[in-house]
Amino acid sequence: MNREEKHELVSTLQAKMQQYGNFYIADTSALTVAKVNNIRRKCFESGIEMQVAKNSLIRKAIEGLDGDASEIFAALKGQSALLFSEQSNGPAKLIKALRKGSDKPVLKAAYIDASVYVGDNHLDALVNIKSREELIGDIVGLLQSPAKNVISALKSSGGKIAGIVKTLQEREG
Repeated sequence: MNREEKHELVSTLQAKMQQYGNFYIADTSALTVAKVNNIRRKCFESGIEMQVAKNSLIRKAIEGLDGDASEIFAALKGQSALLFSEQSNGPAKLIKALRKGSDKPVLKAAYIDASVYVGDNHLDALVNIKSREELIGDIVGLLQSPAKNVISALKSSGGKIAGIVKTLQEREG
C-alpha cells in the first residue's frame, strides 16, 4: 500500500467515524476465515459496517476526530476490526451474541458520542445503552402520560362534567 492509498484509507475511516458518531474496535485475531466471514455476514444483517485496517492507520483516523480519544490508542494492538453502526449499542449487542458460541470477538474499545470505553469489561454496559430513537420514544411516552391521565379522568366521570358545564353556562346566560 503506497502513501496515497494509506492517506485515502485514513480519510475514509475519518469520514465514517464522523458520519456514524460512534465506532467499536474488536479483536478478531486467531479466528478462521469462515468465522470472520460469518461475523461479516451477521454485521451486514444487523446494519453494521465492518472494516479491518492497520492499527497505525486507525490511530491516524482517530487523531483527526474532534475531542480527545487518545485513550483508545492503548487498545490498538494485534488485529483490529472497526464496527460502524447508526445505533450506538448495535455492535455491542452483536459482539455479545457472537460470544455465546466463542470467546471472540473481544471488545478492545468503543467511541460513542465523544465518550471512550476501553476494554471488554464495558461490553455489558454498552449493550444497555439506549439508542437515540429509544430515548426519544421514552420522552414522548413520558410527555403523553399526563395527557392520557387527564383524558381518562374526563371519560370516567362521564356525563358529570358535561352536566356541570351546562349548569355553569345556564347561570351565566
